[in-house]
Amino acid sequence: MKVKEYLHQAYRLDKRIQSDIEEMECLREMATSVSSPSWDEKVQTSQNADAKFVRCLERIMDLERKINTEVDNLVALKEQIRRVINEVADTDERMVLRYRYVHNLTWEQIGDELNADRTTVYRWHNAALNHVTLPKDPVKI
Repeated sequence: MKVKEYLHQAYRLDKRIQSDIEEMECLREMATSVSSPSWDEKVQTSQNADAKFVRCLERIMDLERKINTEVDNLVALKEQIRRVINEVADTDERMVLRYRYVHNLTWEQIGDELNADRTTVYRWHNAALNHVTLPKDPVKI
């Protein structure tokens, strides 16, 4: 695994968690909405007799468990990434890595925080990537 790929894992996992949360909110809306009765003729089948909201609630509970696991993984990964970043000697390089991979700031936001132009931020970032030492057992998400 390359350094940049390792550091970028937290961003991807965070986006996955956000997507799961959005899906859970949609399911909550479905579970609390009232469906209109159907006046069509019904044929007896062996389908699931549970109401739709029950299935939604089951899916919500599954998603909550998944999200909790992903959040635990994200916390562990970010802690490991922080330790790796803290080993970079140069302060500017370390701050670029922290803003980019821990706080998920854009290049422009990082430049604003560090009072540097984009070219300088890119230069610090590239230098920092060369100074990062991956852990022996990096967390893979």
